[in-house]
Amino acid sequence: MKVRKAVIPAAGLGTRMLPATKTVPKEMISLVNKPAIQYIVEEAAASGIEDILIITNRDKAAMEDYFDYFPILEESLLKSGKTAYHEAIRHPADLANIFFVRQKETKGLGHAVGRARSFVGNEPFAVLLGDDIMVSDVPVTKQLIDAAEKYEASALGVQPVSMDAISRYSSVKVDQLEERVYKVSDANEKPKPSEAYSNLAILGRYVLMPEVFDILDKTLPGHGGEIQLTDALGALCKVSPMVAVDFEGKRYDTGNLAGFLEATIDFALKNPEVGSWLADFIKEKAESL
Repeated sequence: MKVRKAVIPAAGLGTRMLPATKTVPKEMISLVNKPAIQYIVEEAAASGIEDILIITNRDKAAMEDYFDYFPILEESLLKSGKTAYHEAIRHPADLANIFFVRQKETKGLGHAVGRARSFVGNEPFAVLLGDDIMVSDVPVTKQLIDAAEKYEASALGVQPVSMDAISRYSSVKVDQLEERVYKVSDANEKPKPSEAYSNLAILGRYVLMPEVFDILDKTLPGHGGEIQLTDALGALCKVSPMVAVDFEGKRYDTGNLAGFLEATIDFALKNPEVGSWLADFIKEKAESL
């Protein structure tokens, strides 16, 4: 079993980041000096993914342009001797073979993933949600791929959250297999604390077997009136092995303003060009309050 393909659903309307996302795809909003979507694609590529399908909608053509060459700009940069900038703008297009398909109707994450069926074929594949940016020594997607290959199973990225917070996520019913790895026997979407299977929440990373597509075709609208991927996962784990991996790493939810600002500040502090300046700036601001 080898995972070569990844799907990145990026067709959401970005309502939590309005008004900026009225005309700019939320995935293209810059975190320091790179758009959010680039961090996701870089994680997939670093995990050994060769082919990536990004699910978009009619208002997100900017992503297709970004992951392409820009000959006029590149030529200008080279003539000006700005080789570092030239390498930086060419790098995204060379990360992997990147393809695009549109989700013509906004029917939920499950519907978006279902649009990848012809791209995936009969192979296991990774799913990386565009709002969730992960920072880890070993890419989170690679951690899931390793577990999926070891157990010949689908794999879900999870971390514990408070029971008060579980209603914002999907919970999983599990039995422990080894440290940080669990067998999954059910999953539910945004449960009330009293209905949650555990405090382990699914957090934006998956490795799935292709059988999920047949299940998605039969999945009825669920929470919020949308076709939920979690509902399909609950059915998939009953007919095919599935594990949950309590992954090592820091997750940033950049789909909301607080998470976006947290990621921006953390990434900027690590940036060699501005990190020291920003640290001093923050200290001065904090002292003046």
